Amino acid sequence: MTQPLLETAAWKALQAHFAEIEKKHLRELFADDPDRGTRLAAEGAGLFLDYSKNRVTDETITLLLRLAEERGVLARRDAMFSGERINITENRAVLHVALRAPKGSSIAVDGQDVMPDVHAVLDRMAAFAGRVRSGEWLGHTGKRIRNVVNIGIGGSYLGPEMAYRALRSFADPSMVFRFVANIDGAAFHEATQDFDAAETLFVISSKTFTTLETMTNADVARQWTLAALGQDAAVEKHFVAVSTNEAGVKKFGIDVENMFGFWDWVGGRYSMDSAIGLSTMLAIGADGFYDMLAGFHAMDTHFREAPPERNLPLLMGLLTIWYNNFFGAQTLGVMPYAAPLARFPAYLQQLQMESNGKHVDLDGRVVGYQTGPIIWGEPGTDGQHSFYQLIHQGTKLIPCDLIGFCRPMSPSAHQHDLLMANLFAQAEAMAFGKTAVELTQEGSPDFQTPFRVAEGNRPTNLILADALTPHSLGAMVALYEHSVFTQGAIWAIDSFDQWGVELGKVLAVRIIPELDPGSEPQLHHDSSTNAAIRRYRARRG
Repeated sequence: MTQPLLETAAWKALQAHFAEIEKKHLRELFADDPDRGTRLAAEGAGLFLDYSKNRVTDETITLLLRLAEERGVLARRDAMFSGERINITENRAVLHVALRAPKGSSIAVDGQDVMPDVHAVLDRMAAFAGRVRSGEWLGHTGKRIRNVVNIGIGGSYLGPEMAYRALRSFADPSMVFRFVANIDGAAFHEATQDFDAAETLFVISSKTFTTLETMTNADVARQWTLAALGQDAAVEKHFVAVSTNEAGVKKFGIDVENMFGFWDWVGGRYSMDSAIGLSTMLAIGADGFYDMLAGFHAMDTHFREAPPERNLPLLMGLLTIWYNNFFGAQTLGVMPYAAPLARFPAYLQQLQMESNGKHVDLDGRVVGYQTGPIIWGEPGTDGQHSFYQLIHQGTKLIPCDLIGFCRPMSPSAHQHDLLMANLFAQAEAMAFGKTAVELTQEGSPDFQTPFRVAEGNRPTNLILADALTPHSLGAMVALYEHSVFTQGAIWAIDSFDQWGVELGKVLAVRIIPELDPGSEPQLHHDSSTNAAIRRYRARRG
């Protein structure tokens, strides 16, 4: 049985240390340690992390690393990479790292090497993507495919959509990609209203091929296609599946030769580099997709081999623990200063909050501490004119990750300079703020000064890459995956199940027939739910 976290020697040492430095200001830390801006930094897999603007000292980092050692983080990491069943509630291995391991690697689950199967699927994906992108694959009427709609939900949607938006500059400009997840019919209508069914390919992503939202939208897509093209045979040319349910795929009308599988050791939120990424490969091509996998693998290698004090995912995970559990911060802001990464915070929301939103430890004991923080964010500079006011002068502590790229993502280098100037300025302003004395020296009217004071001492991580590319995107996603892993290992929770997600699904299935206006079933919910159902039925029209 795992020792309770709050009883460990490392945790108690951190508590004592926190009491000593809780009130220390970053202005003081930088004044006392002029070299911290260059010393408290690390890099790996093409990413650079400056964590000097965190409310930490060298002793803090030493104690956090000691906590990681005492909690067996690195041993658990090695167990994951070796295919052990660390997802204990579902008795599964956790091997998303196998999805991006290169050919020639060997990773075993229950004594069987999974890498040949991984690369067999990748080879089939590459062949299919090549046929579609070249125009060899034709629709039912002989037209070339120009539109691709990915239908999924959760990890089958957030990853592919995020990756496409991030890498649109690498995508085939002659093709249009859309993504549908919401069961609201308006989402499907908006995605397809300007499409010609004869030129449209649907990628249906559902491991079981039974997911309610995904299969509802898949059925609507099938009806939409057949209404335009008329024959059931059209389904084979306009639908492919990412699934493991061969019977379900065949029943839908999809040729099983166009079914791309994955494995129970791949969690949905860790699956964008599996066959779930088929739409990504269709967009950026097989070479671009393999480059993204190489970025993932480079960070995997860094996580396995870099010493703890230079290990980016380990450091970021420990800093999240520091603010979440000692400072009591409720949230973590993720602010990419890159418009193409607009959906990156939403992707990380699922990665972090579905993984570490747990209330019991690996032994089934209710935890006595906060687990996963709330993840949120928007691209800079948009957020600066939206919610940064609260970060700078509000009463809540909100640690932030600020992400930027050294090379422009558009032909306008000057605009990129402006963007990056804002990133660096925000990190500086959050750290050091503006004092009343400084404002007075600058000529601030006395009556305004209290309103203009910014306390500073708002912690940030600065993450930089040379450019936003498939490789750097893969490395960045893996960075956060392993940071989430580190946090879960410290908290001794299962970061790879999601039982809370299932509860609402079960109740929804029960309620669906109760909404049919053609019947009046007896309701057995609470009085609020019963009243809401009756009101809906009466007003549905």
